[in-house]
Formats: sequence, C-alpha cells, structure tokens
Amino acid sequence: MKKPVLVIMAAGMGSRYGGLKQIDPIDDEGHIMMEFSIYDAIKAGFEKVVFIIKHEIEEDFKAAIGDKMAEHIEVEYVYQELDKIPAGYTVPEGRVKPWGTGHAVLCCKDVIDGPFAVLNADDYYGSTAFKLIYDYLTSTQDDDKYRYTMVGYELDKTLTENGHVARGVCELDEENFLVNIVERTRIERKEDGPAYTEDDGKTWTSLPKDGVVSMNIWGFSNSILQELEERFSEFLDKSLKEDPLTSEYFLPSVIHDLLKEDKASAYVSKTSDQWHGVTYQEDKETVAQAINKLKADGKYPNKLWEGKSE
Repeated sequence: MKKPVLVIMAAGMGSRYGGLKQIDPIDDEGHIMMEFSIYDAIKAGFEKVVFIIKHEIEEDFKAAIGDKMAEHIEVEYVYQELDKIPAGYTVPEGRVKPWGTGHAVLCCKDVIDGPFAVLNADDYYGSTAFKLIYDYLTSTQDDDKYRYTMVGYELDKTLTENGHVARGVCELDEENFLVNIVERTRIERKEDGPAYTEDDGKTWTSLPKDGVVSMNIWGFSNSILQELEERFSEFLDKSLKEDPLTSEYFLPSVIHDLLKEDKASAYVSKTSDQWHGVTYQEDKETVAQAINKLKADGKYPNKLWEGKSE
C-alpha cells in the first residue's frame, strides 16, 4: 500500500476575512496556521504534502511557507486555475471565483496515485485528526465500495463569537458511518446554544452543542479523483446555465452523491479537540491566544522547526 499524502487547499480567496489569510502569521514566532497542521501530520506519519494554490500567489506562498516546509517534508504544488476545465468548455466572462473544493482536489489527479488526506489551509484541526486519518488510510482499502473517512468535530468547538458560520451538519449511523451532510449556511452561538436560520434571522432552529460537523478534513483512496473528473462536466453543464459566475463544485456534494449511490462509505472518526479558524479578521486574536496556550501547555514547541532540519 502506498503511503498517504497530505493535500492542503490554499487557493481560496479569503473574502470575508479581507486578505490572503493562508499566509498570515498567527503568533509572535511568525508561524502561519498550516504549519501546525504540517507539524502534526509529520508526527502522524505523513512524508509528502501537496499544496493547491493559484499562480498569482505562488511567489508569496513559497516565501511564507513552501520553501521552509521543503526542509522537513517532500513538497509538491498544483495550481487551481479557472481555465482548468474539460475541453469544449469556456470560462464565463466575468468569472473570478474558483470552481470550489471539488475542483481543487481534482487538480491533483496527475500527482497523486494513492491514498491521501485533504484539508483547508487556514484551519487548526488538532493533532488527533491527523493520527486518525493516517491510521485509517494505512489500514483500510477499497473493496466493494470506496472506503473514505472524515474527522468529525463537536459543533460548539467550531463556532466563532464574531459572526455566523457555515457548517456541514452530519448525520451518522450507529456505527459512525456518514449518512448525510446538510450544509447550514448561517449558524450562530446563542444564549441557549448553537442555532441556525434559513430566513435571515426571523426564526432560529437549535442544534446540539455536541452534534458532529464536517470541517473539511477527509481521507480518500485515489478513486475519488476519477469520480470528481467524471462528474465535473455534469456540474458545468448545469452551473454554466444557472449560475455561471459563482457556482462551486463542492467536494462534500460529490461525497454525498457517492453515498446515496451506495458506491462509497465514509467512516467518521470523532475528535474532541478544539477546532480553530480565522473566518473573520476579529477571530485572529482569539486564535493567536489559543495557539499560545497550546504552546504553554506543551502541545507544541515555541519554535516548531528548531532543530528539525533534515
């Protein structure tokens, strides 16, 4: 079995945050968020990382993170660009938004030939997540179904005090396999717990604090790449007619379809680790404090890479 590869999606635009948050330092030592993910991934056993970026940020990205990481782990780049679409299709005039997470992962099809984990660049997942995914990918293979996995987080440990968030609320069966993900696009922390609205705040529906949500950290066999490629044209046929400028090819949507077709299973490994992310500019100070506390508690050295050069 091939060793799992780590894939980090770093081509997003960071529109709500107001800048290129993927390479924005998060502590006094100048670490950026994904350094903690890579540090934890190396500890779990990963030996290669593939960064998904855009050409326009390549120079800044390599200066901020890529060149440094190449001293500790094998690094490869793929580029998510709007014109990476099948022959016969053209990019709609005025389109600037990337095609989404499904397209981002699809861009890796020429550099991955085995199992891999995929995650967001600008999220802190905790060390447990990487061990769970690595252990699953090194012990499980496709059989009559594609055997995928996801790390699930407790909803209350993924919320911000600074606004609303979108979360994939998960339904699991009794064996912790994913049955369904429902995207709730406006969840907020209320006095009596998390709740979501679908009518711009007129009414709210409560959600359990310990309900499982997806934070977009997945483990796949490389079968997902073929499925993403085969389904992308269907997505374009529909979206170019209905919403040419902002439609997105979402990775969870493809997984949802594969589950409904009974072609795949997705085992959900739950973690009680606190997730951290910078959705809004105001979140940065909160996350910085959390990172500093993790260091003070001995979870990380003050300088992640000191003495670790190959």
